Amino acid sequence: MYAAGQKDMQQMDEYTMGTLGLPGIVLMENAGARVVEEMVANAPNAKQRAVILAGGGNNGGDGFVISRRLADIGWNPLLCLLVDPERIKGDAKIHFEAYIKRNLPIIYLNGKNLNSLQAELNQADIIVDAILGTGVNGPVRPPLDQVISMVNDYSGRIPIISVDIPSGLSSDTGIAAGEAIKADRTVTFVFPKKGFFLQDGPMHVGEWKAANISVPATAAAELKLDMPKIITESLVKDFMPKRPQNGHKGTFGHTLILGGSRQFVGAPIFAAKAALHSGAGLVTLGLPESIYPMAAAQNPESLFLPLADEDGHFAAVAVQELMPLLSQFDSIAIGPGMSRFSCGREWLRKLLGALTDQTIVIDADALYLLRNDLDFFSSFEGKVIFTPHPGEMAALLNLSVKEVEANRLEIAKSFAIQNHIHLLLKGHRSIIASTEGEVYINPYGHDALGKGGSGDILTGLTASFLAQGAEPIKAMICASFFHARAGEEKAKSLSHYGVMPLDIIDGVKELLNSF
Repeated sequence: MYAAGQKDMQQMDEYTMGTLGLPGIVLMENAGARVVEEMVANAPNAKQRAVILAGGGNNGGDGFVISRRLADIGWNPLLCLLVDPERIKGDAKIHFEAYIKRNLPIIYLNGKNLNSLQAELNQADIIVDAILGTGVNGPVRPPLDQVISMVNDYSGRIPIISVDIPSGLSSDTGIAAGEAIKADRTVTFVFPKKGFFLQDGPMHVGEWKAANISVPATAAAELKLDMPKIITESLVKDFMPKRPQNGHKGTFGHTLILGGSRQFVGAPIFAAKAALHSGAGLVTLGLPESIYPMAAAQNPESLFLPLADEDGHFAAVAVQELMPLLSQFDSIAIGPGMSRFSCGREWLRKLLGALTDQTIVIDADALYLLRNDLDFFSSFEGKVIFTPHPGEMAALLNLSVKEVEANRLEIAKSFAIQNHIHLLLKGHRSIIASTEGEVYINPYGHDALGKGGSGDILTGLTASFLAQGAEPIKAMICASFFHARAGEEKAKSLSHYGVMPLDIIDGVKELLNSF
């Protein structure tokens, strides 16, 4: 499944109508029908009072179909037209006239009589947003902004269903420049829109479903559209490293986690535990010798490699201790809890220069220490994964966090290609980009993951799947999915406030069991 932009959808619609010969009026009928099916499937009671707010474009046309079809199944719809009927054109006009000729319930607002709309909303069991479609760029103008604000007052009290996209939200950027509908559910067509996963999008779309309206998904390939892909459970099942029944600890790989410092003892432990509990055969935890006793007491399942330290950090000589041992590891993760130390940049460059064929995951302060050495990775042939959060990404690019968040998809893709580095850009909707330009969006995860140590779990999961034989892009996808879904599931019993890093690991184990 892809995430589509406005132009992508226009091209697919034109392909369906022009090349395949399926009229737009049929696509509009199909769109309205799919929304009604979702409404019925999620309705606690039959014959509900539905207020359908419709504009004059194609999104409004979908609303006309919805209103008519709800009447046909015995519901009690009220179509609220928010524009002058003379402005309705094309396929939408045909469906509007069909509705009017049947003398079905309608009120004409056209920026007036908003008090009467308030009265109707007070009587509604469900509100349908068919006001504006995917063409919105910029603030919604009066009086529609007033209508949207009025509808949002009912959020959490009455179900709000958006048709294709919440009105006021940009389908390309996810920015709500002004008022935008806060939907409980969005029934979108063909593919979810990129804006669902960016900026303000996740706060407005609610639950979403991509419905088939007879625009073939194969149109994307026919038109050679370049769109990011959505991570799904079926995709993860295909990408998961397989476990032969006669496998042993050597079969499932050996991961090295390098990190820790006097200030941050827990971070490398979280990463090591995550790697072990997600299937790695062996995990060695390399850390400064002074914190070894504390770490060993908390993580007896790991092997340990205490290394020379200085003032609670890795000492310069520690890299010499490591270099002869590197070939025994199948994957390496560097950074959790490592902190910043004076010789850190040189230390990391020497270590990386000694690597052989392993894929390495670089996270946390290791990213900071290497922020001026991106050209160093051009010769690693796709064997490096960066896992920054937005602040770390901003430091890598000398940008502000706001600039990174405003262009997550474009930044992730260009960074991965230009620097020959696979990237997992963390955030509310994580972005994964390969050195070849593949881009994936993780649609899962929420604020339950917003706690120190959560990112270390993700690093350990990624290193684990690499050690078990997954290619870098597949390891990142699987790790990101299990991390996010585990947080969501654990929040159901522990609350969004109470999920701790080790709870996420428990959630990962439970999900792996269900797989």
